[in-house]
Parts: sequence; C-alpha cells; structure tokens
Amino acid sequence: MLDVKTLSHDLLGFRPRAVVGRRELIELPELHLHLNAKVDTGAHSSALHAENIEVFEQDDELRVRFITRTGGSDSPAHTVETHVHDRRRVRSSNGQAQWRYVIRSRMRLAGLDYDIDMTLVDRSQMRHPILLGRRALRRLLVAPGAAYLHGEP
Repeated sequence: MLDVKTLSHDLLGFRPRAVVGRRELIELPELHLHLNAKVDTGAHSSALHAENIEVFEQDDELRVRFITRTGGSDSPAHTVETHVHDRRRVRSSNGQAQWRYVIRSRMRLAGLDYDIDMTLVDRSQMRHPILLGRRALRRLLVAPGAAYLHGEP
C-alpha cells in the first residue's frame, strides 16, 4: 500500500503533504465559508462562484463585494467583501478567454491551512461552487478515484 509519508521526493519531485480526492469539503475561514469543492488538476487556477460582482475603492484599496452560495441556486446567499488581489485573463474550459477579478484567502483542507488565489466567476450552472486548480493543489497528491477523504458533506 502506498503511504503518503513514505513517498520519496525522487518519485514525485516533491513530498506530498496530504492526499485529497476529486471532491473535498474546504473551509475559507476569512470569508466565513464552508464549501463542497471540485478538485481539477486540468485547471491552472481556482474559481469561486460569484454573483453581482461590485468593484469599488475604499481607503485607496481596490475591493470587491459579491454574493456566493455554498450549494445550488436555491441555497442561501452569502455576501462577501474583500480586497482585490489581481485581475487576470483566464481561458475557461470552453476555450473562451475573459478577464476576472482575483481574490486571495486562507484555505483549510486535509489538516492544512494556506493561502490560495481564486478568480470570481458565475458557477451557478456547475455542481460545485468552487473549483480547485493546480495552483491551489501544490504539494497535494490527488486520488481521482476517491472523494471526501477528509469528511463527508
């Protein structure tokens, strides 16, 4: 049996901190959100569901206010306000390129706690309100045949 603690650096090029499944529960404590996430190694960046995105300046800082939902379109709306970290051109899975606002927040997953960048996009037609791309998955090993290795929804 393969144990994450015994995997050699030579085999993978890094020592994994944890193993995660294709779907996991995550926490974004700074945003007061618990979300059912889709893990996608084919995506470069992470994307968080956002509706009614408003960008404004406050105290010489660019900020964003938006509504997100922890489930489908019927789930309660959560208003989030935070600092705009960046603005990036992102190519979606359908090949369309668009400019998106980027926010940065702490993420808790698999006993780990670290910062991730997320682009804001309407994911209302998607099953999961957040997609975790490769940048957020650095140092994690993904087991695509498993789901919710760190807690059931």
